[in-house]
Amino acid sequence: MEIKQTCVAGTMESSDVMVTVEPGSDGIEIELESVVEKQFGKEIRRAITETLEELGVKNVKIKAVDKGALECTIRARVKTAVFRSNGKMACRWRAQEKLGR
Repeated sequence: MEIKQTCVAGTMESSDVMVTVEPGSDGIEIELESVVEKQFGKEIRRAITETLEELGVKNVKIKAVDKGALECTIRARVKTAVFRSNGKMACRWRAQEKLGR
């Protein structure tokens, strides 16, 4: 999936994450700001990378401003931002259930 425009998902509220995606040209570039980066930075980056790979995103600049979000929230925000950048507003939830997510 290609990132066509800059889009945002999430909020700056506690226990949430604000994810911004924009077109990239050099693979997956992640900028992370997190209140728990020292403890969970690797896991947050892994969740972001895995989600992008599942969606087939190869080139993207992604910024995540995390306020202690759970992994499921991080994945959902990444998916939403990617879908919005492609003009897709609906998610095929049945397909997601088959993936075990």
